[in-house]
Amino acid sequence: MAGTQTLSVTRLVRKMRNLLEIELGEVWVEGEVSNMRRQASGHLYFTLKDDSAQMSCVMFRGNASRAKVQPDNGMHVRLFGEVSVYEARGSVQLIVRQVEAAGEGELQARFEALKRKLDAEGLFAQEGKRALPNFPKKVGLVTSGTGAALQDMLNVLGRRAPWVQPVLYPVQVQGVGAEVGIANAIEAWSTWHENGLPEVDVIIVGRGGGSLEDLWNFNEEVVARAIAACSIPVVSAVGHEIDFTIADFVADMRAPTPSAAAELVVPDGTELIRKLQRYHSGMQRAVEGRVRQHEALLVSMRRGSLSMSVDRVLREPLQRLLQAGKDLEDSLERGLLAKTQQVELMKQRYATVHPEVLIDGRLERLEHRRVQLEQVLRRRIEKAEQLLQRQGSLLRALGPESAFERGFSITVTEEGRLVRSIEAVESGEVLVTKLRDGSLRSVIE
Repeated sequence: MAGTQTLSVTRLVRKMRNLLEIELGEVWVEGEVSNMRRQASGHLYFTLKDDSAQMSCVMFRGNASRAKVQPDNGMHVRLFGEVSVYEARGSVQLIVRQVEAAGEGELQARFEALKRKLDAEGLFAQEGKRALPNFPKKVGLVTSGTGAALQDMLNVLGRRAPWVQPVLYPVQVQGVGAEVGIANAIEAWSTWHENGLPEVDVIIVGRGGGSLEDLWNFNEEVVARAIAACSIPVVSAVGHEIDFTIADFVADMRAPTPSAAAELVVPDGTELIRKLQRYHSGMQRAVEGRVRQHEALLVSMRRGSLSMSVDRVLREPLQRLLQAGKDLEDSLERGLLAKTQQVELMKQRYATVHPEVLIDGRLERLEHRRVQLEQVLRRRIEKAEQLLQRQGSLLRALGPESAFERGFSITVTEEGRLVRSIEAVESGEVLVTKLRDGSLRSVIE
């Protein structure tokens, strides 16, 4: 139609972009992520959809690297960004600046994202898990030094295996930055010879139960990677049976509670003694059965025509067999006695290195140091008082009070300015003369 303005495609698309950016501006949009494409440059391209519509989204590298929640296919998210038009294709897109999990908490979203990441790296693979030692001598405990979880584990270890020595590495298990302390403790024990720590056979990392926020330090990546890189088998015992953390998936074994972890890492001493007794009884019955078989065979052979010759031939082997049975029985008794003595010795050693004994010794040394410090402070205070008295005497001897006693006086103006010469005063000015026992006011004429 004549007189009607015709727009180029570029101008039309640009008008569309300007209209969207001005009218809508920055908005929050909620939907499901699909068609996720992660570019080598770090940019993210994906589609946000709901039941009735969808739109293209782009999240550039800077915003993507800073995002706490990384969008992925199937995630339900809330996106904050600017609606614009990609001019090259004339398509509407959302330029995303911020991502939040929708429908599930941010912490749960971070948990699932880190779980997928570490699982993809193979940190959860069963073939990488190490078996726990059957008879550990020392067990490392990475937990709070004041928590109930520590007492639970010490009670279980003392009851089941008193010969095992528990070694505590106290850490903060909750709050900002606690994950760094936990990871540092695990890394320090991984290289125990370089950090002056005792060598342990297995490590228990854990704490008591709590909310997702309370247990979150055990969901941090730094703790997971420290466990995965540890040279010593690690048992994760965080929270209660229903609680799962990233540390549980990475550790060589997961225990539902700290007490259960202590039961997993050490054998039951009472049950070991019972097994030894059962083995002893079984071997004794087997030997006695063989002896009875041979005795019956000998009786049968004696009844035959070769009874005399058999008796002569088998007399010495029979004696050796009986002696072997007795020696075996004596050996079993000596072995059982040795194991019993070893258990008692381990109990005595455990009593000397119990944390309560060590803490009492250190408290005693601390009290001795406190007494020494009080004595040193008392001597220094006495010296300071003597010095103060000498300085006071010297000040009184050299100060203005001594001059007043000798008949001298000081004259100042009302403003407190010292009068050193008659030229410094004027007629009518008021002066104050200070004497030993008071002061005089005078007027210059």
